[in-house]
Parts: sequence; C-alpha cells; structure tokens
Amino acid sequence: MGRVTTTEKDRTVETAGTDAGPARITWFPAEGAEGARLVLALGHGAGGGIEARDLRALAAALPAHGVTVALVEQPWRVAGKKLAPAPRTLDTGWRGVWPALAAAGVPVVAGGRSAGARVACRTATELGARAVLALAFPLHPSPSSRLRSSRGGPIGKPEKSREDELTGTGVPTLVVQGGNDPFGRPAEFSPGTYGIAEVPYADHGFAVPKKAGTTQEEALGTLTAAVTGWLSTGLAPV
Repeated sequence: MGRVTTTEKDRTVETAGTDAGPARITWFPAEGAEGARLVLALGHGAGGGIEARDLRALAAALPAHGVTVALVEQPWRVAGKKLAPAPRTLDTGWRGVWPALAAAGVPVVAGGRSAGARVACRTATELGARAVLALAFPLHPSPSSRLRSSRGGPIGKPEKSREDELTGTGVPTLVVQGGNDPFGRPAEFSPGTYGIAEVPYADHGFAVPKKAGTTQEEALGTLTAAVTGWLSTGLAPV
C-alpha cells in the first residue's frame, strides 16, 4: 500500500510501492457529502506527465459529479528518467498501484492518455476495472515518427494497428480523440465494441490551433462533457 506524503486543499499525494519502483498518485476527491461513486484512474503518456491538459481538465471537472480522480505517475517519471520503459514495465507499475486505487471500495475506471491508455486497455480485465477511458489513443505511430531509410522508404514492415488493444479490454471502453491527432484520427477507428468521442481540430495533446474557430477552453469543455456524460449513463459505448 502507499503512504500519504502531501495534503493540500483539493488534493492528496500518495506514494505506492510497485515492482517497477515507487509510483505516485495525486488524488482529487469527489465533492459532496455522499462521497465518490467511482474512481477514475488516469495514467500519463510516454512524452509527459500528469500536467497534461486533458488530465488536468478532468481532475478539475469530475469531482463535482461524484467522481474521484487519481492521476498516476509511473515509476520512471517519479525517478526523474526522461525515457519511458518497455510496455511490460509500464504494466507492472500500473498493477502495483491498483490496490491503492481500489482501496475505497467503489468501482475503478482505468484510463490514461496515449501510452497510459494502452496500459489501461491491456490490464483492465485482470485488474477488475469497471471500464476503460482511452484519451488520445495512439492507434499507430505518427507519420513523422516512422523510421525511414536513406532513400526515403520505410525501414522494415509497417507497424500494424493497435486497435486490438481497444477491442480486447473486455469492459465498456470510450476513446476520446482529437480530430487532427496524427497518431489516429477518429475516422480511422472502428467503434462497435467501444465508443468514440471527437474533439474537433485537436491534436494528440488536445491543443487546437488559433485558426480553428474554437478556443482551447471550448475544446477541453468538449472533452470533459463527453467523459462526464459517459460516466453518468451506464458506461455504454456512445
């Protein structure tokens, strides 16, 4: 189990030991006398931490709707490393924090952004997650990240779609995807066993360009509204 290291007005920070090293959980408790009806656990991506705008927006919005939000920092981030480890190690870190996430005795929705979403998908069934929230799911590598030979052609075989991770969660699953996400635009997904909600014009980090005709605040409002609605309506695909 973990230990509380810091308590602030609206959050509590807890460290949790895992087989991959110490992880850190920042709790944003549900508001109101009735307490939490759900815990939404959110992991970060491989290129950043829990300061991501989508994670922070959900942590700010959901407690008013009876949902405790837990932002989980993987051991590699806690240790100050710059590069994420292999998926197997990420899964190990996530498994290690699960007892702390489930300690309140209410259903836990596993989630995350980018690589964190993949971790949540891969481990949902074994950990007993109530559902999965996949933010900015990396359906495939972005075009700019694919290795190319000196002649301009791709090196090796093209990487296959990661959609099987979404279809294999075994629990209700919602993808929230930016309309211009180079790792997978909404039209590239095949919802059926999972739902998908689009944030128009947004990129992989849910940033929107100034010329989009919508503000950053409005884009994050679209994201939080989609998640709030999903969590309030039985977690069925949308």
